[in-house]
Amino acid sequence: MPGQRSDLSDAFIAQQRARLEAMRRELLGGEESTIGEERLSMEEHGDEPREFEDDAQGMAQDEINQSLRNVNDHRIADIARALQKIEDGTYGLSDESGDPIPKARLEAMPEAIYTVAEQERREARSA
Repeated sequence: MPGQRSDLSDAFIAQQRARLEAMRRELLGGEESTIGEERLSMEEHGDEPREFEDDAQGMAQDEINQSLRNVNDHRIADIARALQKIEDGTYGLSDESGDPIPKARLEAMPEAIYTVAEQERREARSA
């Protein structure tokens, strides 16, 4: 992998950097919004009598929110890594093999740091 470079144009990489930074801002803003909504709900309804159903719904919503946060944390980490790869001059090359990541994949997922086959193997191992 050392010395290997992707064949992506400077204009494409600049466009991807802008997309990645916008995605990061959107994801981080969404996290703040969810936390703010949870806090507001507690302030508005914290003193009201509670039903068991309310608790169950609250617990289910907490699980959903935590799952979303976990997914977002993973995406934010991938975005940060992709931005670092732009700085390092290795954007478009797989972190695992150093093979080029197809431009179509980068257009669909600017935060991609593995080829499709590598990503599928990684997900199969963690499932």
